[in-house]
Amino acid sequence: MALKCDNCEKGIMYGHNVSHSKRRTRKIFKPNLHKAKVVINGISKSMKLCTKCLRMVKTAMQASVIAKSAAQLAKSVDSNSIKTQVATEIPQA
Repeated sequence: MALKCDNCEKGIMYGHNVSHSKRRTRKIFKPNLHKAKVVINGISKSMKLCTKCLRMVKTAMQASVIAKSAAQLAKSVDSNSIKTQVATEIPQA
């Protein structure tokens, strides 16, 4: 089992635990990986992603859903009626 992110290639890093007396012992830093299903070009694929990449994928998916819903709304309603709805909802001060 490889401990690498499938997106950014983040893997194991090595370092030291340093005590108060400055004594150094070896330490392994492992990435925080999660299994996730990602849709790429209409194909669902299972990937191991670090938490940073997982957050980027989620925000990208949310942005695409918002863009799709806005495009569908624009197609279903003409722009003049949207402007009148917005103008009536904004209180005049």
